Amino acid sequence: MTADLFGTAPPIPGLCLCEEFVTAAEEAELLARLEAAKLTPFQFQGFEGKRLTRSYGWRYDFSDRSFTLAEPLPEWLLPLRARAAALAGLAADEFNHALLIRYDPGAGIGWHKDRPVFEQVVGISLGAPTNMTFRKRAVGRTFRRIKVSLPPRSAYLLSGEVRHQWEHGIAAHDALRFSITFRSLSEMGKARAESR
Repeated sequence: MTADLFGTAPPIPGLCLCEEFVTAAEEAELLARLEAAKLTPFQFQGFEGKRLTRSYGWRYDFSDRSFTLAEPLPEWLLPLRARAAALAGLAADEFNHALLIRYDPGAGIGWHKDRPVFEQVVGISLGAPTNMTFRKRAVGRTFRRIKVSLPPRSAYLLSGEVRHQWEHGIAAHDALRFSITFRSLSEMGKARAESR
C-alpha cells in the first residue's frame, strides 16, 4: 500500500487516497468473490437503481429509514477490513458495516452524503477506473467542485470535513466496476444500535 497520493495537502481536509491498496492478485480474487456474491438492485424510496448491492453488519433502508442488523461480514472480507481500518486509524471491529456494489456500464451514483448513522468511510475500487466528484455549497447557488480519480485497486478515506460538509458522487461510465465500502458507526449509529 502506498502513502496518501495527495501528500501533505489533500484537496479537501479529511480526504485520503491510496493507490495499489490491494495487489493485482488480490483484486482478481476479490472480483471473483464479488461476481459470486448475491447482489440485488439498489432500492431508494420506491425506485430501483442501476447498481447492485449487498450489505453486511448493518443495513440502512432508504424506503423507511430503518437501521437494522444484517448478516455478519463474511470471513473473506475480514483481512481487507483490517487493512481499511488501519488506513482510517481504527480498530478492525469498528468497521462493522460493509457494502458491496457492482456498477454495470451506465451505472453511477448521484450526489449524496453517507447516512448520519455512519462516521468514517473507506472505499476500495476494483475493476474499471472512475472519477469521484465532490461538491460543497459556496455562495448562493454556486458550488465548489473537485474531481478525484479512483484508479483500480485504490482506496479512499472520507473523514472529518470531506465526510460531513461535502457531497460526493460517481458519474455513469462505460465499463464494469466494483467497490467494497467499510463504514464505522457514528455516535447516532451507536445509540440506535444499543437501543435494539
